[in-house]
Amino acid sequence: MPPTSTTTAAARRQISSRRRTSAPRRRSPPPSPPPKRMKLLTEILQKAAYAVVEREDYGDVSCEQCRSGERSEELLLCDKCDKGYHMKCLRPIVVRVPIGSWICNKCSGDGQRRVRRLSQRKIIDFFRIQKCKKDDVKMKCRSLQDSRKRRRRSLVYQKKRRRLLPFIPSADPTQRLKQMGTLASALTALHMEFSDDLTYLPGMAPQSANQAKFEQGGMQVLSKEDIETLEQCRAMCKRGECPPLLVVFDSCEGYTVEADDQIKDLTIIAEYSGDVDYIKNREHDDCDSMMTLLLARDPSKSLVICPDKRGNIARFINGINNHTP
Repeated sequence: MPPTSTTTAAARRQISSRRRTSAPRRRSPPPSPPPKRMKLLTEILQKAAYAVVEREDYGDVSCEQCRSGERSEELLLCDKCDKGYHMKCLRPIVVRVPIGSWICNKCSGDGQRRVRRLSQRKIIDFFRIQKCKKDDVKMKCRSLQDSRKRRRRSLVYQKKRRRLLPFIPSADPTQRLKQMGTLASALTALHMEFSDDLTYLPGMAPQSANQAKFEQGGMQVLSKEDIETLEQCRAMCKRGECPPLLVVFDSCEGYTVEADDQIKDLTIIAEYSGDVDYIKNREHDDCDSMMTLLLARDPSKSLVICPDKRGNIARFINGINNHTP
């Protein structure tokens, strides 16, 4: 029996549907990777490690400052430019051969650093400045009046004995913020925290090791008037009334301090602060700003202040080499 037109059309639709479903689909091409950003050659050279080239003969090396090749035992060779410098010709003078690698001032790149400006809120938070109340202002005025009266009464005794003087902060609050901002920037650049007190950490000297009775030959004691002056300076610092000093950066000296106003002789500027440790633990330390705190009869119990993690402006005005390669 021949197929009808209806069955033939149904069969064609079924065959065509099979062909459509079984036909291979074209795959879309994979997405092309994003173009890589090529780094500049200067960026690569800045992060690349220095290659130290060994030289057999250094007899022709001369100092870049005095142009003399004499005293070869005092010549320091830069590990980057391979140029020589006498230890006494450098500024500041290098008193001993550095431990490890040494880079001259021109290659260290410190000249590119500058003291950053910080906002008023950041400065207040950095130094944990306490806000003054009205009662505190009244007490401050009274204390100033009392100090003037005592100063008049002690005019006769000033010729016999010189007393310590409190620093006079700048009258302009904007200028004081600028001064504190330079200190905060310098401490931040050296990865230090601000501290006006001595700190005792585990693994270092305990607080019990710092006693006046351990000092060889006895400890010098401040007079009552000088103690009052010291307490007055501490109170001013807590209120944000800092001494008139600016911390500036120099490519040779590192961070140094400049006076921002007139400062009289025998004026208290700051107490030296930082972590306390035994001298025996710091005999081979390359830190350039340690200061003796206590010289005991037993040398193993002598103490030093190490402002490498915590410190104040005394870290930069101690007269020691503050330059960090």
